[in-house]
Amino acid sequence: MTAPDPMLVFDRDVVRRRRERAAASWDGAAFLKREVAQRLVERLDDVRRRFPLALDIGCHGGEVAAALRLADGTMRGGVETLVSSDLALGFACRAAAHGPALVADEEALPLRPASVDLVLSALALHWVNDLPGALVQVCRALKPDGLFLAALLGGETLWQLRRALAQAESDVEGGLSPRVSPFADLRDAAGLLQRAGFAMPVADAETIDVRYPDALALMHDLRAMAESNAVRGRRSSLARRETLARAAAIYAQQHGGGDGRVAATFEVLYLHGWAPHAGQPQPLRQGTAASRLADALGTTERPAGEKAGR
Repeated sequence: MTAPDPMLVFDRDVVRRRRERAAASWDGAAFLKREVAQRLVERLDDVRRRFPLALDIGCHGGEVAAALRLADGTMRGGVETLVSSDLALGFACRAAAHGPALVADEEALPLRPASVDLVLSALALHWVNDLPGALVQVCRALKPDGLFLAALLGGETLWQLRRALAQAESDVEGGLSPRVSPFADLRDAAGLLQRAGFAMPVADAETIDVRYPDALALMHDLRAMAESNAVRGRRSSLARRETLARAAAIYAQQHGGGDGRVAATFEVLYLHGWAPHAGQPQPLRQGTAASRLADALGTTERPAGEKAGR
């Protein structure tokens, strides 16, 4: 026997099959993707430059393309041509209604070095096993001074569901198993961009709160969005009815509102980085600053180790 590869957190075959299934009835489950795609594209409004060729990684139903399209048929954000890609053929076919589309694995992008001006991705990269490797591929595919903008689910996503399922499984079955997939942490996001070779990396986060009739309705939506657990070490058998019922009861008790509905939190991490270029702003060498920080702050500079008086 060979030991399992610790880098293979997700079962990518399962991810692909679930996306294919979700594509067949996507319109009723696309609300979160549409919202995040709109917020991601709005970030291009502050960028004053043109992007002749852009790529959307993990396009789902073409929500990024729809958010880019203006009423006159042109695209916002300086984008001239957008190519959509997805792991699932069904989603690539849906996105083809908005322009060129192809089937491509986020872990092995079929891109030549320095071939695209802009790469966008909304709610797809959190299913990648080797996220640093995927970011390296994106950085290499961008032309010098090309831009990468992505949104992926963060570590605080569905924290209410995690706790309810963990407590219910412990109460009913006397143990714990992976029930919700792990997500990236904001503290590590900017560092991942820097390690991948991006210049001026920035990462920030937003939370989107959605209210559901109950926890079972939330789990139904996650399945419809192809966002249910795909961890390789998950249980192969279905969850017990008693466990799900107990989790729903715990969820309602701990996170229910006066209207009888429950809250579900989605943390969205936004990544922003540029492919290196000689014309980009560069940090000054140590000791070459023209101004003192103490002057800017209106304070007195003291040698290291000296205690300030009262």
